[in-house]
Amino acid sequence: MALAEETPEKHCWVCFATERDDHSAEWVSPCRCKGCTKWIHQNCLQRWLDEKQKGNSGGAVNCPQCGTEYTITFPKMGPLVYFLQQMDSALSRASPFAAVGVVIGTVYWSAVTYGAVTVMQVVGHKKGLFVMERADPLFLLMGLPTIPVVLLLGKMIRWEEYLVRLWVRYMQPAGKTGSSRYLSRSPFEGPGSGDHLSVSRTLCGALVFPSIATLMGRLLFRRMPSDLQRTILGGLAFVLIKGVLKVYFKQQQFVIQAKRQILNYPDTHTDTHSEGGDETEDSENE
Repeated sequence: MALAEETPEKHCWVCFATERDDHSAEWVSPCRCKGCTKWIHQNCLQRWLDEKQKGNSGGAVNCPQCGTEYTITFPKMGPLVYFLQQMDSALSRASPFAAVGVVIGTVYWSAVTYGAVTVMQVVGHKKGLFVMERADPLFLLMGLPTIPVVLLLGKMIRWEEYLVRLWVRYMQPAGKTGSSRYLSRSPFEGPGSGDHLSVSRTLCGALVFPSIATLMGRLLFRRMPSDLQRTILGGLAFVLIKGVLKVYFKQQQFVIQAKRQILNYPDTHTDTHSEGGDETEDSENE
């Protein structure tokens, strides 16, 4: 009896089989667990490790009960297999950095291409090619990518909202839209005021701006002899027209919000219930 207590029957906590079910099975005790979770079939543990590692044979796996890390040994491999394994590990570690480099390089050369196209669009195709051919290559590689960056930064300057705030604070006459205490309730003041900055809208607006400026210059300033002058004047005209319209739109939004009112809740359910109660009382009295 003492011997039976010292060597309890083995139970596999994966397949729930005992050593009596298969006398030829290989058992292993890989962790600090005691009792019924101490033993497990070698094959069952191998399958369980494969599910946990998910193809990463070098990943560490711990016991789900006691947290002990399993000690895993591999057979000795040949020099060619060892070399291939090291190469595979090195490529796996370097691939994220390589991917980031490819993305940065793609964005950079896209910015260079966009800058070159913008120069030819603004000053003219022939003159733009002539200027870039005569310019220093290092200057072009450093200067052309800054063109879309400057356009994006300029697009992020929301000067129209500052004009609307000045109008709300200093130029709005008292009593025009109601009492002055209601005009102080302004949607353009305080943290988080104004429209949210849309990334896609800002990006598209900044990158399309040179084309719009060129088109506006050709439509409004045809008599200007220089393409660069036409584009600059067209861009300024577009910015001013858009700014005036946006300021007017924001000002009207402010007036509408300053005049808004909250209505009383229509107490129809209570009235109907009261009328129904009165009719019931009248019928009972009769």
